[in-house]
Amino acid sequence: MSKIEGFLTVGQEAEIIEAIRNAEHATSGEIRVHIESTSASDPMAHAATIFRKLKMDETKARNGVLIYLAVESKVFVILGDKGINDVVPEDFWDSTKDLMQVHFKKGEFKNGIVEGIAKAGEQLRKYFPWEKGDKNELSDEISKS
Repeated sequence: MSKIEGFLTVGQEAEIIEAIRNAEHATSGEIRVHIESTSASDPMAHAATIFRKLKMDETKARNGVLIYLAVESKVFVILGDKGINDVVPEDFWDSTKDLMQVHFKKGEFKNGIVEGIAKAGEQLRKYFPWEKGDKNELSDEISKS
């Protein structure tokens, strides 16, 4: 079994998907989680490639947030699109990563991901509240490669 297959249980994945749905409930923002084994290149550059591959840069308000994890490489990146990056505090993504990392260091990967999703969702609701006609533009499922 690869590390990606055993990284989260089916139940933990379901909890993460539910956290995404809860975070997106009152916002037009979009959150995705992508998990893979390794990141052969620079993690930030690779996360940006995944961001585009998942069409996260095509949301109406450019308010997508990607949480990217490379399990075997033990790296993760949080990447926001232009719309959300223009309005959140300058240190927002770093403070969110720090919060997640506290859990990751204890082996609590699901908890860290869920906390990161919740924190991103708070900002998305603040700056991109749901309006009539808004639709879920991207899948809430965890993507893997």
